[in-house]
Amino acid sequence: MSLSEPELSKQFISLLEKNKGILYKVARTYATGEEEIKDLIQEISVQVWKAFPKFDPNYKFSTWLYRIALNVAISNLRKEQKRTSSTTSISEGFIQLAMPDNDPQEEKISLLYQVIGELKPFDKALILLYLEEKSYAEIAEIMGITESNVATKLSRLKKIIKENIQKINQL
Repeated sequence: MSLSEPELSKQFISLLEKNKGILYKVARTYATGEEEIKDLIQEISVQVWKAFPKFDPNYKFSTWLYRIALNVAISNLRKEQKRTSSTTSISEGFIQLAMPDNDPQEEKISLLYQVIGELKPFDKALILLYLEEKSYAEIAEIMGITESNVATKLSRLKKIIKENIQKINQL
């Protein structure tokens, strides 16, 4: 891109605004608690801004954004896992799940995010993209795997998620 700094900033803000849902969904999948989510969104935004001059407009911005967002989120998760002690505590998501909520739809969404939150980082990314209704071809491109691998992994993950939701509902 050969735009001036103000033009580049304006284009960046416009594209990020149009695709802010991606930032929130990735952050909500990889972080717990509102502050952690906000921090992760900020970190993703910074990394996207740093990489933006190299963005090729011949490609979809949303695909490019997903790649960066997922890489930042997974890297952040790995850093956090190294910092945490070996003791296990009840996760904030579990506590929130146990608290009564007025909106049954929001309860279902929270439960889904809780179950997704327990998956491995790569599996979280696959499910997130699937829930975004990305095609297998798009998911394969973003994740760097084949379409048949996407189909196989998603089938397995859907089964795991369903079983885990059923276990929680039985509690």
